[in-house]
Order: sequence, then structure tokens, then C-alpha cells
Amino acid sequence: MHSKAMRNFSVVSEFILLGLSADAQVQAVLFVVFLVIYVLTLTGNSTILLVITADVHFRSPMYFFLGHLSFLDLLYSSVSVPKMLENLVSETKTIPVKGCLAQAFFVFAIGGTEALLLAVMAYDRYAAICHPLLYGQMMSDQFCQGLVWGSWSLAILNSLINTLLAANLDFCDHGTIHNYNCEFPSLFPLSCSDVSTNITAMFWTFVIHASGTFLLVVCSYGCIFSTVLHMSSTKGRSKAFSTCSSHLTVVMLYFGSACLRYALRTSGSPVETLFSLQYSVITPMLNPFIYSLKNKEVKAAMRKLLARCCRHF
Repeated sequence: MHSKAMRNFSVVSEFILLGLSADAQVQAVLFVVFLVIYVLTLTGNSTILLVITADVHFRSPMYFFLGHLSFLDLLYSSVSVPKMLENLVSETKTIPVKGCLAQAFFVFAIGGTEALLLAVMAYDRYAAICHPLLYGQMMSDQFCQGLVWGSWSLAILNSLINTLLAANLDFCDHGTIHNYNCEFPSLFPLSCSDVSTNITAMFWTFVIHASGTFLLVVCSYGCIFSTVLHMSSTKGRSKAFSTCSSHLTVVMLYFGSACLRYALRTSGSPVETLFSLQYSVITPMLNPFIYSLKNKEVKAAMRKLLARCCRHF
């Protein structure tokens, strides 16, 4: 009876994305800032993809995964940033409910794939440093492709479960999202349906997904550090740390903000928006710079590609 009464409310067909600020001048500044971030993200990740694809020296599993990470970052930023830029210059700042659910699906699916891929890259570093003689057997082309497609499949299934459950909800009364994009935790407080199943499903799918990936990263790096500390060569030790430091930086930036965002109870506070920005906008921009600045081979290949482009034009 209570459920039927709740369904008699006026059901909304669109949400209002409050974004980052209500001040018109601040919005103008933010538009320029995030446009620059988006252009840098597209340029940086496209360059990494182009370098890895064009240069035959980058055929190892590490660069195969790095290429997929750059592709994911291109998708990830493109799911949220264009709509955010549109809302910063628009007066309406609305998004249809179906469009919002679609955005939430892609944010969760791509974000989940990226988390799994970062865990796979940690395992790759473990295989390269702890078992160098067996590395070719452990990380065969077929196995690497299986890891990538497995990451995509698990993350999409995870997101699909949450999206299908959210699609059955009715959204009524006020439809205001205190964020710049649509994510499942932001949608549940807007529903006049019973969301207990949705919250439980999201909690457990996130916990299983996050704990599995985090455990693989921790175990991989535990073995790596143990092996590196037992190395007699200082040069070998520094090379191993240099190889891992880029990946470890990205892992801490990404996992830290994503886990805090989904662990905290949704209250519409600016801290939640900050965490969302960190893992879905800032990290995709930083990844190409972190990997290219720490990697001499990538920097050399970029210079070669740039020189080739200059000669062509």
C-alpha cells in the first residue's frame, strides 16, 4: 500500500545536474579549466596510443596494457567531461533520466575495467621482476588478451546488474544531483521507490570488485618489493623501482579516490565531487604524463614521432 502511494507522486523524466558552482563567473573559469584538461587528456592518451601502435619496439605485454589503459582513459573522460562542459555554459543543466542511467552505466563499467586493468598491470610487473626467465611463458599474447577481455567482461557485467536494477526505480519529487555527472550513489536518494536492493547490490558488487583488484595489486607488489630488496645490483634495484613507480602512482591516485567515493555515504558534499573528479577526470589526464615522464623509451619514441610529423608537414 505504501509502495502504491509512493508511486502516485509526479515521476520526473529528467534530472538537474548542479555541477561545480552556481556562480556564472566561476562557471566561465571552470569551463576553460576543464576544456584544457579534456584537450590534454585526449592529446596525451592519443599520443601514447599512437606511439605504442606505430613503434615495433612496443610489443611487450607492459605496453600492450598501457595502450589499453590510454584507450580506457579516452573513453572515461569522454563519458563525463563533454556533458559537464555543456552544463557550465547552459542555463538548463538538465539530463534525461535514461541519459543519466546510461552515463552511470558507462562510468561504472569503464571505471571497473580500469581498476581491473591496473591490477593486471601489477601482475605483469610481478611476472617481469620476480620471474624474468619465465616471463614470456607467463605473459603470452593469448593470456594477455584474455586478461584484457576478461577485465572488460567482468566490469560490464558488474555495471549491467546495477543499471538494470536502477532502471526499475521511480524518480520523483525533486530531481537534483549534487554533482557534475551521474553515478549510482547519487541516484538512489532521488528515488521514491525502495532502494535497499540497489544499495545492497552496489555495495557487494563494488566490494567484491575492489577487494579482488586491490588484493591482486597488494600481493603483486609485496612479492616485487621482496624480490627487489634481495637484489645485489644497485642498478637492477633502481631500474625495478623506476619501472614500478609510475604504475604505483596511478594505482594510489585512482584506487584511493574511487574507494573513498563509494565507501562514503552520499550526502551531496563537495568532497564527493572532488573524489569523482579525481578518478574520472584528473587521473585520465595525468596517466600519459606519469608514464611518459618516467619512461625513457616512451619519451624517445615520442620525440621520434614528433620529428617524423615535422618532416612530413
